[in-house]
Amino acid sequence: MKIAIYTRVSTTDKGQTTEQQEAILTDYCKNNDLEYEIFKDFVSGSKESRPELNLMLQRIRSGEFKGVLVLRLDRLGRSLKHLLQLIEEFNNKKIKFICLNPQIDTETSQGMFFLQIMGAVSEFERSLIRERIKDKLTYLKANGKVLGRPKGSKDKVYRKRSGYYQRWQK
Repeated sequence: MKIAIYTRVSTTDKGQTTEQQEAILTDYCKNNDLEYEIFKDFVSGSKESRPELNLMLQRIRSGEFKGVLVLRLDRLGRSLKHLLQLIEEFNNKKIKFICLNPQIDTETSQGMFFLQIMGAVSEFERSLIRERIKDKLTYLKANGKVLGRPKGSKDKVYRKRSGYYQRWQK
C-alpha cells in the first residue's frame, strides 16, 4: 500500500524543520512494510491552501495513494472545518487516514468523535495564540514602541518578478 506522508512546520526562520516528523513517520512505514512519499510544507496550519498539501490532494484524487499519514493532527490543519473537510474527502475516496499521536481511527464513530474534539482543541489553541500576540502588540504600541516600517520608508531594492510568474504558471 502506498502512503502519503504529510509534514508541516509553520516557520523556518526559528530553526524548525520537518526532520523529526519525517524520522518517526518513515520508521512507522518501514515497520509496517508501507511504500511512502513525503510531502513537506513550511507554512501556517491556519492556511487551507498550502503548496504541498494541494499537490498531495491532487495525487490522492488521481488514485496514487491508499492512505495519508501524519504525526499529529495539528500538522494537517488548525481549523476544525478544514480538518473535517479533508477527512470526509479521504473517507469518500476510501483513503485510510493515520494519525500517530494520538492514534485516531476515523473508520469508527468513536474515532470520528475524538478527531472532532481534538480538531476543536487545535483551533482553540490557535485562537489563543492570536489573542496573546494581539495583546502584546497593543501593549507595545501603548508604550510607544514603533511597529513596522517607518512612515515614508520604501523598499529601494529592485525585486525580480520571475519567481512570482513561475509560481503562478503551475
